Amino acid sequence: MQPAARVRLWRVALVAAGAAFALGSAPWAQAQGSHVPVRIGVIGPFTGASADFGVPMLNGIKLAVDEINAVGGYMGRPMELVVKDDTADPARGRQAAQELLSEKVTAVLGFCNSGVALKSLDLFQQAKTPLIVPCATGSAITSTYPAPESYIFRVQGRDALQAPMMVDEVVKRGWDKVAIFADTTGYGDGGYKDVVEALAAKNLKPVHVARFPVGVKDLTAELSAARNAGANVIYSYTVGPENAVIANGKKALGWKVSQVGPWTLSFPFFLDGAKDAAEGALTVQTFVAEPSNERRASFLSGYSRKFQRKPAVPMAAANAYDATYLLMYSFLGIRDGNLTGQAIKESLEGKMKTYYGVVTTYDHPFSASDKDAITRNMLVVGMVKNGAITFAYPEDAKRNLIVQRKQ
Repeated sequence: MQPAARVRLWRVALVAAGAAFALGSAPWAQAQGSHVPVRIGVIGPFTGASADFGVPMLNGIKLAVDEINAVGGYMGRPMELVVKDDTADPARGRQAAQELLSEKVTAVLGFCNSGVALKSLDLFQQAKTPLIVPCATGSAITSTYPAPESYIFRVQGRDALQAPMMVDEVVKRGWDKVAIFADTTGYGDGGYKDVVEALAAKNLKPVHVARFPVGVKDLTAELSAARNAGANVIYSYTVGPENAVIANGKKALGWKVSQVGPWTLSFPFFLDGAKDAAEGALTVQTFVAEPSNERRASFLSGYSRKFQRKPAVPMAAANAYDATYLLMYSFLGIRDGNLTGQAIKESLEGKMKTYYGVVTTYDHPFSASDKDAITRNMLVVGMVKNGAITFAYPEDAKRNLIVQRKQ
């Protein structure tokens, strides 16, 4: 048997063992014969400008659910996905969230765009329906509500981690004149603030700031102004197509400065849209699509088999896959099988078994005071090379062989 197959069987067997344990301990074991689905909401941009990472997120969830259902789901109940497309529009996202809640889903996985997520958080909080965010990185998502009361969880490196990490990289490389290019969405607003704060911690200020709406096609004037201000690096905070506009614009000007940023520099709209102009860009990653251990090899091969292609944004797929299993593990931690929002919240906060995931090993990923599963030690600096993301440093590739647990 191939190593990837062994890991896949081991993972689903672990879920099955947990389900058997829950069944044996539950006073209402008659649920064993029930086939009423456990309905899980999924929300994200599956069409439109952000579909390049919304679809991989959805696929990661589907892959995990297929595996879980293959071994009996939760106590004999299959997991059923209720999928809503928010099209990366905050108003549509709020409507989709209301639809999911009206359909009485048990919990929700989703949101890729921070601005879309922030417009809907109050709905999940008021309904006491747990939301696990696999993609959106806006720092405010998990800090909007006091942690002990919050039903909002995340399996992604928030911007308050990504921005300081990349600023450290900028300083390490001797770039002391930073131009910030950030869009005017909620994502761009939050990222811009996190970068400015991280620069201030190093006694630096941006030499130029450019703010622009998503959909912009030409930033030549802004790039020229940044060059005239003496910038020796561009820190971009936007979703995808606009990152390519920046890269292509500086190439057209013959301005050879590096472009750095958060995980969005790993998106196809940047890699494919900028092509050789993207080469050398630096980006923060939780997961680089290299089979550095059996778990990751199993995930990558399983994804390719199911969807007949590699994940376009590996981070989105891997984070979502892990988030789905964490939700399932939280169910297994509820001894009476009553999947209320409060019970799921409390289980996520500390009653779960350790989950050996793709991105990391999740041992107490959340608590009553901490709703973010990813810590800085799990992040690495990725580099665009030949149109794909690889490790910026050989030592990170070696370090990636050892799973980094939460600190």
